[in-house]
Amino acid sequence: MKKIVFLFCLLFFSAALSQSATAQDKPDEPVSIDVLFEQDAKHNLNVANQYFKLKKAYIAVLARFEETLAAYPQFSKMDEFYYIAGMSSYYLSENKGKQKVELLNLSDEEKEKYAPEKLKEDATAYFGIILEKYPNSERRGDAEKMLKKLKDEK
Repeated sequence: MKKIVFLFCLLFFSAALSQSATAQDKPDEPVSIDVLFEQDAKHNLNVANQYFKLKKAYIAVLARFEETLAAYPQFSKMDEFYYIAGMSSYYLSENKGKQKVELLNLSDEEKEKYAPEKLKEDATAYFGIILEKYPNSERRGDAEKMLKKLKDEK
């Protein structure tokens, strides 16, 4: 009986070893760079959405947006990123959110970047890009409303 159990165990382990050896012989499929960029961009969008919705940290949203736009402008959900970047710019121009822009503590370049007029220009540009480049976007109607609001405020 012991010999049968021993032989059974020996056969089981030899089969398991041969399967793991053949699995290791197969080279891993290379992952496309576009797939990696898309995954990274989705992660940035998810983080930016959390900053936007939960934390109202609009400066952080813009940083994630700029990083993603520079690295992967072909991102499949870039229209959504443009929208939250536009809204973040608008809210910052209105001094809303938990991250306040304190112009006294900023460099000259940052002062220009976060000036209320510049933020509204950026918001207008971002919403315009949605209408121009993404005519079928779910955010199109919201972008049109914000553009009208920005135009009326001038």
